Amino acid sequence: MPRLALYTFGVLKSPLADPAPLTREFQDSGGPVYRKISGHPGYLGRAEPADGGRGTLFDLDWGAWGEFAVPTWYDKGRTVETIALAATLSLWTDLRPAFDAVYTGLHREALNRRHDWFERTGHPSHVLWWVSDSAIPTWQDGVSRLEHLHDHGSTPHAFTFHRSFDPGGDSDQD
Repeated sequence: MPRLALYTFGVLKSPLADPAPLTREFQDSGGPVYRKISGHPGYLGRAEPADGGRGTLFDLDWGAWGEFAVPTWYDKGRTVETIALAATLSLWTDLRPAFDAVYTGLHREALNRRHDWFERTGHPSHVLWWVSDSAIPTWQDGVSRLEHLHDHGSTPHAFTFHRSFDPGGDSDQD
């Protein structure tokens, strides 16, 4: 049975290393949000560093999730002092559980604050696509699907919650 991959990407207004209250607030919200989402029905897993998370996102060993990658439009730093991004890559059993996890509870509260923390880039902030039941999506898969979504809009190859497709490629809005 196909599974749903979800990649999110946002450019932060300030580097993660910035000690400003808004940056700390964003970082402090991450742990509770991840704990809540990881217990949500339909959640299968997310990309986590295989080496315990020592280093920058770009230097970590992500195991089967592949080498960390970012969209071509990300033009901020890649060092501990300059990285200004947030990205996630996760697997779900279906569209409805993923939608419910993203748009309810703690994650919804965080979404309501997104304009405090993230730049408005004119690019999509998330992309979904179907993978086979044995596939593990990679960071590069997420980036290429997000860029495809930006260039072509929602298609069976790369879509959003608001214009989604089933595993057979049929749109929920046809």
